[in-house]
Amino acid sequence: MIEVQNAIKTFDGNQVLKNVSAIFEAGKTNLIIGQSGSGKTVLMKSIVGIHRIDSGHILYDGRDITIMKRKQLNQLRREIGMLFQGSALFDSMTVLENVRFPLDMFSDETEDEKDRRARFCLERVELSHAVDLYPSEISGGMQKRAAIARAIVLNPKYLFCDEPNSGLDPKTSLLIDKLIQDITHEFNITTIINTHDMNSVMEIGENIIFINKGEKAWQGNSNEIYNTGCQPLEDFIFASELFKKIKHVHSSNK
Repeated sequence: MIEVQNAIKTFDGNQVLKNVSAIFEAGKTNLIIGQSGSGKTVLMKSIVGIHRIDSGHILYDGRDITIMKRKQLNQLRREIGMLFQGSALFDSMTVLENVRFPLDMFSDETEDEKDRRARFCLERVELSHAVDLYPSEISGGMQKRAAIARAIVLNPKYLFCDEPNSGLDPKTSLLIDKLIQDITHEFNITTIINTHDMNSVMEIGENIIFINKGEKAWQGNSNEIYNTGCQPLEDFIFASELFKKIKHVHSSNK
């Protein structure tokens, strides 16, 4: 579990996070949503430790990242997996070598143990057939799955996903969402996803935090999002005619 307590962050006199408090639960897909410029990306970067908040606390299972020294931060970061927006695979490495990379950097395991672990993760994301291929030789969806395998190869307790469906078609996006959710449940990971994808919100939004103008305006799940009483969230979620129709159908079936 990760808990944010009264987080405040200011840039050049502009308060981007305004006393934000939220709980991100283990074994659930926790989504941060909000309009561009709302502060959601700053919130995620603050949780990861890229930004230092001005005041407040960020607790990883009770460990306060805001007071950690560099050595403690480095130790904590070994418990964190990152899935970047553009997959960020190394072009000069095969899929297997990409997934092995964190093990080569941070693990004291033998070469055989590293190889077995990397292959296990690739098998988990159904990429066993692509171990010897290079990123340029596989599709965008396969690249994303390889990036997920790399993100979990160190068996992280915490997984951060920045716009995991960026650039993917709707069908592939659904597959990536389901894979992230399955892995989260299977390994009891605290997964935090920063997303604009409303399909993701509706499909895997087990714990959703909506940030509006630097404040946490609402927190709930995908079943509760249809009738929140939060007008900024209603305006954000149901901006398109499609989602207005979905809301109407949902309300009619109650």
